[in-house]
Amino acid sequence: MRVLLVDDEPLLRQSLAMIIDAEPGFAVMGEAGDGVEAVATARVTTPDVVVMDVRMPRLDGIEATRSICRLPELAHTRVLVLSMFDLDEYVFHALRAGASGFLLKDSRPDDLLDAIRRTHSGESLFAPSILARLVEHYVHRRHPVAAAPARSRLSQLTAREDEVLGLIGQGLSNDEIAGHLSIAVKTVKSHISHLLSKLAARDRVQLVIAAYDAGLVNPTPERRP
Repeated sequence: MRVLLVDDEPLLRQSLAMIIDAEPGFAVMGEAGDGVEAVATARVTTPDVVVMDVRMPRLDGIEATRSICRLPELAHTRVLVLSMFDLDEYVFHALRAGASGFLLKDSRPDDLLDAIRRTHSGESLFAPSILARLVEHYVHRRHPVAAAPARSRLSQLTAREDEVLGLIGQGLSNDEIAGHLSIAVKTVKSHISHLLSKLAARDRVQLVIAAYDAGLVNPTPERRP
């Protein structure tokens, strides 16, 4: 598993590199100290996973993530954002930019390695229901929805795929979607695979965002005191 480390603190990069390189099947292919260097290094090393800091000089981690995720030659690369700030706002902006996961810098080494594995395999680091609530909160309450691009891609979907996407956006797991539609879990996975391809999404995180952007999920009304 090829990993690119991006952080403006050389000592932290060295520590992370030691942890990752010591794990069988992992290899640090490059390092970068800011977002501009991160994008350039990613294009050269074509890593499987980029471990990306948020606050850096020249170009921050959110914009660097956005740039990396837009490059066709890095379509297979996934980004795991690593930050010392436990703020939902950072989490949302990272996911919106194309990141597949978010982890705090004070996490244990085993948690980091597990997060890299799960990010590489396309698994979300969030439970489906938690991810859906997070996206709902920020997409509908703090950010304007740009629905037109998402809807243009929806024209490629079958009626069943459209239905599955809406259920993903509601935070249902594969098992719950299977039960709701009375189909096999294997069939659900097949639909998800088609959705990822047709919507040019890297993982389930991006499918949840796409479902909200397309208006397939109605926001839950906020309760007033």
